[in-house]
Amino acid sequence: MRFILATLFIAVLVFTSCKNTASPIAADTAVKQKPSGYQGQQPSPIVPTVNRPVQKQWKGIWSFDDNTTFFTNDFDGARLNGVAVDGNDHYTIWITAENTPINVSPWYAFKVWTENPREITIKLSYQDSRSRYYPKISTDGIHFKPIDSTAYKPINLGEGDFGIKAAPEFVELTLAIKKEPIWVTAQELYTSKRVKSWVDSLSVKPFISNYEIGKTTEERSMQLMEIKGDSTAKKALMIISRQHPPEVTGFIAMKSFIETISGESAQAEKFRKNHTVFVVPLMNPDGADNGHWRHNMGGIDLNRDWQNFNQPETKSVRDFLNKKSSEGYEFVFGADFHSTWDDIYYPLDTTVTGQKGKIVFDWIENISDRLPQKKSNVKASDKLDPTMVSRTYFYVKHKMPAIVFELGDDTPRPFLKEKGKVAAEELMRLLDGD
Repeated sequence: MRFILATLFIAVLVFTSCKNTASPIAADTAVKQKPSGYQGQQPSPIVPTVNRPVQKQWKGIWSFDDNTTFFTNDFDGARLNGVAVDGNDHYTIWITAENTPINVSPWYAFKVWTENPREITIKLSYQDSRSRYYPKISTDGIHFKPIDSTAYKPINLGEGDFGIKAAPEFVELTLAIKKEPIWVTAQELYTSKRVKSWVDSLSVKPFISNYEIGKTTEERSMQLMEIKGDSTAKKALMIISRQHPPEVTGFIAMKSFIETISGESAQAEKFRKNHTVFVVPLMNPDGADNGHWRHNMGGIDLNRDWQNFNQPETKSVRDFLNKKSSEGYEFVFGADFHSTWDDIYYPLDTTVTGQKGKIVFDWIENISDRLPQKKSNVKASDKLDPTMVSRTYFYVKHKMPAIVFELGDDTPRPFLKEKGKVAAEELMRLLDGD
């Protein structure tokens, strides 16, 4: 499959593509075409990763209307920094980040209820940001669904198709509230306890174990899942997710990916005889439980710390990988699941990885062939220095072909699960040489 990202600058066509798979197209055709879909972010700048101050949000209950209407952020994963009543059953909510500067991923999560059931309007406003995430609603904190479009009003619409500038400045939500609380969240709520419950549910299988590989700043466990069907299997995969707390769609795809590898199919059983899979499903439990927009409790973007290893989360994985390498494991694939504006792949270009990295592009092609209904662009990097991000560190230090696997914020959830399943099946097939 050929992946081409074309940008037009005054009749000069510049191609940024996976150099091992790209081929030119006729200039007259290219002039008439514009790149489609999300084209990915620009290269990340080098930033310091030593601890920076983090402001913890006050936790409690806001009460209004003679103590009959309530809002709270007093639960894991919540983000609510202020509430004001504007009159006529209209409320404004203020959402702030854990520190600045920060990538704009304005996470919010709160509960609301009342002694006087009625319909209210809630306006969401943000510190130095716009409204990125479409609201999800739940009555139990576990099962979520997007708010009905008739109850959602964007204000001051942005421009373009992707990115924070394309998002509305504010949104208003119309909610029918009652005595039982309603959860309102930016994405589905997967706290450290809920992720551990999922890990524990898989660990009842005899070939799956889980154990701690480190502690976070707030002493939460860095939990690792080990999938090992044969004690002699020394070919290994390293899978991580949720370096950035709000990036739940990446986690959902990763969850399906791991469940497929852990499944009962003949393909999965054969794969587990020859490969061990190591998984850190929640890289940033402090950030997830504190409702952070992006950072850990050190105030740092973890996916900028794979060079200096100033943070306990990245140190834990680094030390684990080094230990397993010293025990004779050969890491043959690494994947870091994230979320962004739309599905996109960030591999390393084969101009720097050579034949060893070709499997990543074969994998992308196979996934795309099986799921043609949704195009995912590819933005390859040919930079190995600094390592800084997980994918580059995995390859430079452990020579494992690796990728940042990004899923869209609004990608339909059934498709996320299907993509995770297909990705697992195609990777098993390639690594087993089928």
